[in-house]
Parts: sequence; C-alpha cells; structure tokens
Amino acid sequence: MNKSAAKKRVDKLKRLINEYRYQYHVLNNSIMSEEAADSLKHELSELEQAYPELLSADSPSQRVAGEPLAGFKSAKHSSRMLSLNDVFDSEELGGWENRITKLLKLDTSKIDYFVDIKMDGLACAVVYEDGTLVQAITRGDGFVGEDVTENVRTIESVPLVLRETAKSKQFLKGRTEVRGEIVMYKSDFDALNKQRAKAGLPLFANPRNTAAGTIRQLDPRLVASRKLHFRTYDMLRDDNSELSTYEYVYEQLAELGFSVNADAKVVSNVANILDYAEQWQDKRHELPFNTDGLVVKVNDRRLYRELGVVGKAPRGAVAYKYAAEQATTKVKDIFVSIGRTGAATPVAMLEPVVIAGSTVQMATMHNEGEVARKDIRIGDTVIIHKAGDIIPEVIEALVSLRSGSEKKFIMPESCPECDTKLTKLKDEDAVWRCPNNSCPARTWRHIQHFASKGALDIEGMGEKNVQALLESGLIKDSADIFALSESDLLQLERFADVSAAKLIAAIQTKKSPPLERFIFGLGIRHVGVQTAIDMSQQFGSMEALCAATIEKLHDVEGIGEVVAESVVVWFSEPHNQQLLDKFKQNGCWPEHAIKIEGSLSGKHFVVTGTLHTMSRDEAAEAIRARGGIFQSSVGKETDFLVAGENVGASKLAKATKLGTTVIDEAKLVTLLK
Repeated sequence: MNKSAAKKRVDKLKRLINEYRYQYHVLNNSIMSEEAADSLKHELSELEQAYPELLSADSPSQRVAGEPLAGFKSAKHSSRMLSLNDVFDSEELGGWENRITKLLKLDTSKIDYFVDIKMDGLACAVVYEDGTLVQAITRGDGFVGEDVTENVRTIESVPLVLRETAKSKQFLKGRTEVRGEIVMYKSDFDALNKQRAKAGLPLFANPRNTAAGTIRQLDPRLVASRKLHFRTYDMLRDDNSELSTYEYVYEQLAELGFSVNADAKVVSNVANILDYAEQWQDKRHELPFNTDGLVVKVNDRRLYRELGVVGKAPRGAVAYKYAAEQATTKVKDIFVSIGRTGAATPVAMLEPVVIAGSTVQMATMHNEGEVARKDIRIGDTVIIHKAGDIIPEVIEALVSLRSGSEKKFIMPESCPECDTKLTKLKDEDAVWRCPNNSCPARTWRHIQHFASKGALDIEGMGEKNVQALLESGLIKDSADIFALSESDLLQLERFADVSAAKLIAAIQTKKSPPLERFIFGLGIRHVGVQTAIDMSQQFGSMEALCAATIEKLHDVEGIGEVVAESVVVWFSEPHNQQLLDKFKQNGCWPEHAIKIEGSLSGKHFVVTGTLHTMSRDEAAEAIRARGGIFQSSVGKETDFLVAGENVGASKLAKATKLGTTVIDEAKLVTLLK
C-alpha cells in the first residue's frame, strides 16, 4: 500500500472507530463487537507506524495512556467556573424566581427554565481548537485549575476530535470549550471495590471522591484502568450569539459526540420545575451516577448573562436540593423503650429536624454500650442519619460544640413500663431486658409483631388499633384477636360498621396460616423468618415443634445452641403453653408445612447493597420459594453473596475471605429463572 492509499485508509479507519466510540460510550449502542473494534484500532496503529507522518493527535490510537507525569501544571480558565447557590423547597425556589424577574423587569411568563439532574462528580473544562482536543482543566478555585489533559484523553466518552455533522459543523472551527462533570458510575465503583476487596486493598468511600482522586493521579495508565465518564452541561464559544439557549447547547453537545442527559428539558414556571423534581425524587436512584438534586437555569443565555454573578454564583441558576439524609440537631433527652422480647433500647428524644423529607423527633441508640462508645450525652448536638424508611440513627456527637452542661446517660435499673428489675441473660450480652412477660410494653409489641406483614399479615391490625383493643380490654394477647366479633369492635370509637366488618373478615382469613409465618409471629427470641422456615420444613407441624428437644433442634441446619435453647425454653413456659391452647380454642392453628424443593434447594444467599429489579424482601421470598436459604450475614455455609449497588464493605470483605461466590443482580435474576 502506497502512502496515498494508506492516508485514505487511515482517514476511514479513524472515522469508523470514532463513530464506534460515540455509539458505544455515549449512546450505549454497539455497532460492532469490541473485538472487531480492537481489530480496527490495531490496523490503524500498524499503518501509523508504517507511515509516521500520518499520525495525528486526534487519532484514536493516541487515547492509550502514556508515561507517568512529574506533576500537574496550573492552567487558567477562559472564564470563571462558578458554583451554584442551593434552594431546598418551593418557597426558596419561588423567591429566586421573584428576584430574577425583578432584575430583568420581566413577567414570569416571559422566562423559560432549563432543568437537568445535578451530577455528583468533578467539574472539568475540555478545550478544542478547530475540533481537536488540546487541553483539559479541573475546576480548581474557578479561575485556575490543573492541566489534566493526559488523564482526560483516556476517558472514552471524551472525543479526541469533535464529531462533524451538518448541524455541528460550525463548532469545528476556532475554539470550543465544553464543560461537564467527570463521574464514576455506581456499577463501576462497586466493581472496583470488589476487585480491591479481593486483592485485600482498602475500599473506596464513594464514587465522587474516587473519580476526583483518579483524575488527579500522575500515572495516566492507572486512570485508564478505571472507568470514568464525562457528562456535559455547557459549551463556550468566543461569539456568544452562536449559542442562544441551554436547550440548544445540549442539542449541539450531543451532535458533537458528548454525553448529555436526554431527560433534561425546558419548563415554563416554578410549578413545572417542582413537578420535574417530584418525577425524579425516587427515579434518581436508578440513574447510573449519584445525584442530590437538580440544576435550574434561565434557558435564554442572553438573559442569563444579563443577570450576572454574585460572589461565586450566577444569579441565573440555582441547585434545587432534595431532602438530606443527614442533619444535625440536639438531644433533648434519652429514654428507654421496651421491645417485644423485653429488650431495653435507649432512644434519643431530639429537637425536631426535617431529614429525608420527614420530621424526625426520635432516633435509636441501639444499646447502653453503643451510647457509651459514641459518647452521646443529653444536650449534645448530634448528626442524625435517615435513609428511606429506615429508623433514624444517631451517628455521632459534635464534641467541639459542647458547653459543659451536657449530661451522661445512665441506664435505669428497672423497666420504665412495669418497674421490674432489668437483667442481662449473660454477662457478655449487650442488651438489658425486662423479664416480665406481662409487661404492657412487651404485650402490645408482641401482638403488633404477630399481626405484622412478615408474620400473619392481618390487614387493619396496626399499632393504633392494637393499642385501642388492649386499652379497652377486648384483647390481652395475640390469641384473643381470633375471638373478636363485629359487635366488640363497634364499642370503640375507632370503628364503624364498614371498618369493623373489614377487620373481622381479615382476621377470619388468617385462621389457618402457613406454619412458618405462625412460628415467626410467636416472637420467639432469636427466631427470624429464615429460622422459622427451616423449623417448619424440618418438623412439618406445630405439634412436632412443640415436642422438639434441643438435640432434635440441632438437626435443623443453621440452628445452634443459643437458638435451640431459646425455642425449648419458650415452649416449656406455662404461659406460652396456655397461649397456644387459646389459639386452638379460638379457631386459629397453622397448616402443616409443605416441603419446599426447587432449583436453589440447599443454597445459601446473602444480599448486600441496593437491588433495582426487586426489593430485598422480594429477593428473599423468591429464593425461599425455590428452596434456597436467605441469610442476613455471610458465614462459612454461604454459597452466594448478591452484591447490588452501594455494597456493604464488611460483607464483601468477609465473602472474599471465606471464598464465597460474589454475584451481581443480573446473575441472581438468571438463577431465579
């Protein structure tokens, strides 16, 4: 092949490889196999070696990482990279709109807004001259950043040469600057941490810090080994008139070969912004990257520039933040709550604080030892964490804010509900307990647990109805539920004809519950859902379980000395025997168990992290329905650890140590099929 023919071939190869990169890394669409693309890259490299004069900086072959750098040079931004002011609710968003409309002297109907998901990454500016990448600069202080060009060249979603189309052609001449966020996707972060756990290396904390730390590595080869993505949100040209709106900017960024959020849109008022925010409130967790809110901009770039800048932030844009999952507040008091097993749990009473969209006034402290370990005191300013529907938890005290008036928590000697002396069953037990089985606090929690979704799932037997039935004397224990009549319920203000009939009908449908649900509902200490299933499969009937000895219980897989002893003690206590007799008398007794056999029989599963196609409870049910065993923690007998997103580092490390097979959600779905 002569030089002329080689040049034509090189040009065609570059165009095809660049199109493959765009389709695969930007549009998530594969126009050929990875092997085929690698073959084309290999051919391109060979031609460039044969004809060195054909090698250019924009060649796909030049994306390969070079030698380690001595350090980063400082580089000035063409215009300042700004931060955004935050707003947290409709009132603050409305206040922002009022301010900008007054400054512009325009009616709100004359202003459109461009809204997009706010990415949690590292801000970066990528500069092109005549369509070819020449420089990449981190945000730095907004005026000056670090030149990370060699590292950014390794990111596949950053085009080395801008993509030419009929619409984008004008931006291939002169200077084009593209701004965006360098992010690490959650799935890539999880995969990286799995590799590190396997290698015995410390795990990274979160995708944002990992992306920022990676792009500042002096060795481009290390950067190339980690999957980073560049997702764009702005473009700058010397002539401002070329880019009229942010909507148009996004259209052109996509034309030029960059990743933009396809769900970004123009809206006409604050109400529509809030609708967009509500739409993404839960859906944002399905995005490949982390986010904590939205970016809202005046769509017209001329108006945006006219509004100017205050401090470090533009007036024409704000970040709308979703409700935080952490907040600070003060501990007003610490009291003890008695659970259904008698566990005495310290609970912090807090000054009300809004967190994760709801007002929090109490948070669990777990046990006396946890209070001491974290050194939480009455009067402390503390950090509270709440994710989704999980009970709020006190993370830590801000010791530097103490005034000296704070008081240490002292565990009471007696139960606050019945005044019975609290005890510990064993010296090493972390939990104090009320041993009184008739303790009022234990009774209503026992009944609520028995009627809960995981046990008999009696619709209408929520906390308030249970308390009302106890206070009226209509029930004294969970067996009394099945002796209730509509006329009994109509004595209470909470019930009318329809609600009374509905609850009684719900109770009647639960008179022959599955054995494993009935066992779990009894609230035997140390007996969770899986243990209840295992015992029901082993013994088959309630009568056989009642007569089981410690030796026979040891035959059940997963039951050790502590659980076996707890079960035998429960069935030997007279008041529990009387309770079981009352269940029979009132017409409630569990069905015999049917042996579960399936494709996962005998296989032990643990799930860590977030699943997208099902909840953890749904995964557990699906595994159990196929004969599998669902565990809460990794042990020697665990066959599979299902690692979703935001995986638990401790479980992953333990699985690696024990040689447990780690699978992802897709593999679990395949196994369930």
